[in-house]
Amino acid sequence: MKRQAFLIGVLLVLITEIITLIVFAVQTPDFLQDTVAVNEVVHSVTEDFNALEQHKNTTALDYIVLDESGNLLYKTKSGLSESVNAAITHRDTILDITINDTTVGKVIIYNDGIHTLQSQKQTAIIVLSVAIAVNCLICIGYAVYMHYTMIRPFRKLKGFAERIAGGNLDIPLEMDRRNLFGAFTESFDIMRSELKKARLAEARAQQSKKELVAKLSHDIKTPIASIKAVSEIGLAVTNNPKDEANYKHIIVKADQINTLVTNLFSATLEELQQLTVTSANIDSKQVKVILENADYLHRATIPDIPECLVYADGLRLQQVFDNIFANSYKYAKTDITVTARKSENSIDIIIEDCGGGVLAEELPVLKEKFKRGSNAANIEGAGLGLYISDYFMKEMQGALNVENGERGLKVTVVLALSGKI
Repeated sequence: MKRQAFLIGVLLVLITEIITLIVFAVQTPDFLQDTVAVNEVVHSVTEDFNALEQHKNTTALDYIVLDESGNLLYKTKSGLSESVNAAITHRDTILDITINDTTVGKVIIYNDGIHTLQSQKQTAIIVLSVAIAVNCLICIGYAVYMHYTMIRPFRKLKGFAERIAGGNLDIPLEMDRRNLFGAFTESFDIMRSELKKARLAEARAQQSKKELVAKLSHDIKTPIASIKAVSEIGLAVTNNPKDEANYKHIIVKADQINTLVTNLFSATLEELQQLTVTSANIDSKQVKVILENADYLHRATIPDIPECLVYADGLRLQQVFDNIFANSYKYAKTDITVTARKSENSIDIIIEDCGGGVLAEELPVLKEKFKRGSNAANIEGAGLGLYISDYFMKEMQGALNVENGERGLKVTVVLALSGKI
């Protein structure tokens, strides 16, 4: 609609300009005098020549009367040519006044054709100037309209495409259905939304795969450790050379599997954002069962846990205790003391070995990724057990505290009581 109005306005102005030019081009200025009026002027002046002070102009023409010597005898108004030479230059009509066949003077009739032509020129100039000004205003207005409806939306679209190319799919594209790009920008924003959905779905799928690999690889380590431990016991008590060779072979393969699983888990953990933790209410009796499952070498006496409900993820809590007991088996190789203490908001499970602990300056970094104490220099391990356990406990609204006890390393697992979070 706006484009039609613009085109109609420009067309009307153009037609006005053309008509003005045609009228001015074909119009011929009328320099001819009215013959009847001229004759009437000559006749009246001839009759009144000897008494021109009483002469009256009865026509629409302006004129002056000169005697033979060129002296001014009469004029109808000021500003007229008062000499023959000036009259010739102005293209005025010059006629002789004859009385009794004797020329007594001249009458010069003013020619107003030049003034008419000048008036027509001024009129044409004014009309054309107004038309050009209107034309310019229309063009400027349309340029502004095009800027807001085409150029600026196109620039926004360009910036939007650059953001999309850069991976920014969160900022929507502002749509204005009033401009020419309205539907186009809407399509682009739909494309952005679909790309975002696809990217989120891809990220979730990759996250699930990573979590599955990390979960399986770490969980496999515990039964492998059990197989190795039982094989070592069998190797120590057997007297049969054939059984001894078999036990040694099992231990070597268990170490090989453990190394491969550790490498797989470490590589996955580098990119893993988080492992899923789904907490729920768990009876304290189940916590005791989890502790007994973690102490597969039976180096600890598991006490009864005060009756209550704790807020935890059973699977992740089993992994936490598995890591703690496995570290004690690996590094301390001593008996383990387990105590349970109930407070107002939590139950603290305290696990302490008799291995002498670690250096005080190493305690703050033990829960970091790939960090191990100096006492583990020659012992196989990845330094991930306490890191993962600390993450799990935080996700379960609990805590994991590591410190040196009286006899060795003391790890306190703080389980939040249900309803106290």
